[in-house]
Amino acid sequence: MTDSQEALDIEKSAQFVFRSTSDGILIMDDEGIIQYINPAAAAMLSVTVDDVIGQTPKAIFGKNQALLNLFLRQGEQNLDVRLPRQRLAQGIANTLNDKQRVILLQDVTEKRDIENRREMLSTTIAHDLRNQISAIGGFADLIARFGDLTSQQEKYVTRVRQTTTKIHEVVKSLVDLAWIEAGMPLDHVPIRFDEIIQQAIKEQSDFAQRQEIGLATSLQTPLPVIMGDRARLQMVIMNLVHNAIMYSERESNVVVHAWGDIHEIYCSVADRGIGIDDEELELIFDRMYRSRDDRVRELAGGGLGLTVARTIVQRHGGDIWASSNLNVGSTFTFVLPAVEL
Repeated sequence: MTDSQEALDIEKSAQFVFRSTSDGILIMDDEGIIQYINPAAAAMLSVTVDDVIGQTPKAIFGKNQALLNLFLRQGEQNLDVRLPRQRLAQGIANTLNDKQRVILLQDVTEKRDIENRREMLSTTIAHDLRNQISAIGGFADLIARFGDLTSQQEKYVTRVRQTTTKIHEVVKSLVDLAWIEAGMPLDHVPIRFDEIIQQAIKEQSDFAQRQEIGLATSLQTPLPVIMGDRARLQMVIMNLVHNAIMYSERESNVVVHAWGDIHEIYCSVADRGIGIDDEELELIFDRMYRSRDDRVRELAGGGLGLTVARTIVQRHGGDIWASSNLNVGSTFTFVLPAVEL
């Protein structure tokens, strides 16, 4: 195949994608004139191709300030764009080397609606339960005010307090898990994995400080890019780091290590804590499972963090596992497919 034939085939493929994709694409030249708009963008914006080509963005979309900003602002932009018929798009824009400005529009109306419903469900459940749980905890606190308790009674009151705390923690995780397992859509965008690791570490830093645990990272530079849901994958790392801190000995360290190649990216979270018995290693990812070790049961927890982490990783086409030595520490590792951009 000659170079010219190969170039022609690539151009045909690009034209096919341009016409067939469900995402809207608009391209403006360096003089501020819209040169291309694909059928999906025309349908989203309720315009015709002929109406748009050869016009300036302000002339056609002057009343849509968010869309106008995508055309006129410098550098990469990411903005929500209101569409006709009460629909919503996520708009991404950037300027190419030839100074053409490319606008991508993805209709996220249903996705945002699902996310809002999920958030409302989570909030409603948490609110409705919170009052009842708080009442139970309040009654437990009142018991001690009506006279001294025996050691057995004090034990039971402590259990009530621990249980109410556990229920508080488990409610949101249950909603998240149910939503993810139900197959609700996840984002599928390029992700810089080092950024979400650093953010997860930042989110857990106060907890680590209270527990007198050091947090450290060992990250390959650069890390491969992955496609996925940034918030959900950050939740995976946060859950693993939180567990590592909670089950570690004071004045020890938790280390997050990440590495990979063009095919896969690996991330591990290691601690020097309680560890896990060999018989329980296959059970720890099960829903609501908690170790029989008394040291674990004395700590608050709902037994859902690892289940949520496994479900998210598997939804991204990856896998997760644990290795551990009792009384020495544990390492949780997950792998995800990488992409070349």
